[in-house]
Amino acid sequence: MLLSIKIKTARQGLHSITEKIATVIAKHPNSEGLCTLFLQHTSASLLIQESYDDSARRDLEKWLNRLVPQGDSIYTHIIEDLDDMPAHIKTMLTAIQISIPFAAGKLLLGTWQGIYLWEHRRTEAMRKIIMHLSFD
Repeated sequence: MLLSIKIKTARQGLHSITEKIATVIAKHPNSEGLCTLFLQHTSASLLIQESYDDSARRDLEKWLNRLVPQGDSIYTHIIEDLDDMPAHIKTMLTAIQISIPFAAGKLLLGTWQGIYLWEHRRTEAMRKIIMHLSFD
């Protein structure tokens, strides 16, 4: 089964999409399989990460921004803004596709795991995720 999900982000950072994905999986209470998420963008990424303590996400955001700073003089690709090339580099370092098993209408995430869209641009964006459910 193939679905399309749109996520609006208002700012740079980690945005939880766990509930949105879990809602789709809940519609299949008697099935088990694999949920694959594919982000159709080159300036954002997908991530499974700590979902309990917000400080973990803030620390990840600060670390990646320090690793890939905006406004570095080596960047020539700044068509959309100064965050254009850093966003592409951050996407390259992370992932645009993840897979999560599911059973009995629930994602089989660990206790503290959540699914996040990591927006690397500083401005508002509409992101599209292709969700593929394969059933056993």
